[in-house]
Amino acid sequence: MRPYLAEFTGTFVLVLCGCGSAVLAADHIGYAGVALSFGFALMAMIYALGPISGCHLNPAVTLGLTLSRKFPAARLPAYVATQVLGAIVASYVLYLIAQGRPGFDAVATGFASNGFDLRSPGHYSLASAFIAEFVLTTLLVLTILGATDLKAPVGFAGLAIGAVLVVIHLVSIPVTNTSVNPAHSIGPALFAGWAAVQQLWLFIVTPLLGGAFAAGLYGSMRALDPVLQMPERQAFQALPGETEQRLEKAVNAPSKF
Repeated sequence: MRPYLAEFTGTFVLVLCGCGSAVLAADHIGYAGVALSFGFALMAMIYALGPISGCHLNPAVTLGLTLSRKFPAARLPAYVATQVLGAIVASYVLYLIAQGRPGFDAVATGFASNGFDLRSPGHYSLASAFIAEFVLTTLLVLTILGATDLKAPVGFAGLAIGAVLVVIHLVSIPVTNTSVNPAHSIGPALFAGWAAVQQLWLFIVTPLLGGAFAAGLYGSMRALDPVLQMPERQAFQALPGETEQRLEKAVNAPSKF
């Protein structure tokens, strides 16, 4: 139960802070400020909640990790459900806050929802939106897979993942208002009117495709490393043996270790 509560909480914080910066403060902080808000929120949650749930906060990430055999498939549906629920509750809280401003209209402002054509901040086409969301979700999930690799430097995953989310937002806010996360897209769209809901399919399907593609791409690059291709439980069981081998090498040939 604790991992699911952590996923709910982390997604709640990510959507409330990220979308909140767009809805409540975008006129003051601009695109760069919104991008930093998303990146810092994710980075903070990774360090706070990562030890509990892995801090996916994104169905595309959970799918990518599952296909990479770094996460058990049986837990995927519950993770996705709690992520979506966290995003919806965060959007509702944000909606209540935003209504305190005279004249606020969630439909007219878009409420930080994603879109293409007339609903794109820069009026980019469906094709442009698809390419941006697919490529940038691939980048996000690829970064997560690499930063959490058994051979990656310990303790730096949050920095790398938070930084790449900032870059992703800087690139794609003008195109789609940035999704790369189906849960993040679903929450605000429910409060932004029927036009937002009609375009929601793109921001559910495309990030999932990007996450799956990233898993395949990363797997092809790491296919020659048997330890990194093991299921999570087997990998952890293998680590003590690997450590003993490295210590043995250090004793026998310290200059080569």
